[in-house]
Amino acid sequence: MVILRLIPAGHSDHRWVGGLVAVPLVMLVVGAQSVARALPFALTLGVSRRTYFLGATALALALSVGFGLVVVIGQILERATGGWGINMAYFRVPHLLDGPWYLSWLTATTMFVLMFVYGMWYGLVYRRAGLPGTTAFGAAQLGALALATLVATWAHGWTGIGHYLGTVTATGLTGVLAVAVAVLLAGGFATIRRMTI
Repeated sequence: MVILRLIPAGHSDHRWVGGLVAVPLVMLVVGAQSVARALPFALTLGVSRRTYFLGATALALALSVGFGLVVVIGQILERATGGWGINMAYFRVPHLLDGPWYLSWLTATTMFVLMFVYGMWYGLVYRRAGLPGTTAFGAAQLGALALATLVATWAHGWTGIGHYLGTVTATGLTGVLAVAVAVLLAGGFATIRRMTI
């Protein structure tokens, strides 16, 4: 807040500071640790792989629902105080978490679950292939993103991408995130059953 007060206001209605990005990153790390570190311990206690996966997923959903409610309450307070008195948008992420409370809650919850499940995939790869496999897994994803960036640049497609992203509603984005969660969960459930530890 101190830094934001020192920066000129600009031309927008509110200034997003980006601090909310920490929560999805925490969910990513917790998801990775839930498989990489906690799964072997759970197996020594006699918990089956399927039961552990379902329990970890239920925990992710409960945490995400709670974090989504914190985001919604933060948005309500933020709107009531005029952006904490300085037009700051901490809980209202432009074009993503800036709609009605129920849509913000649903989008935030889905995004947090997605990051947890995505982190679980890193944990699954780590348990199966070790550090070299995890490094290759991450490098392959970064390589695919770099290739997509190059193709978009060579095709002069950034304007079209920007227009498309500008027209996507939060409801449509939430639906896409929910489909990604379902695909990752189904793949993770099938993978964890055959994993040796």
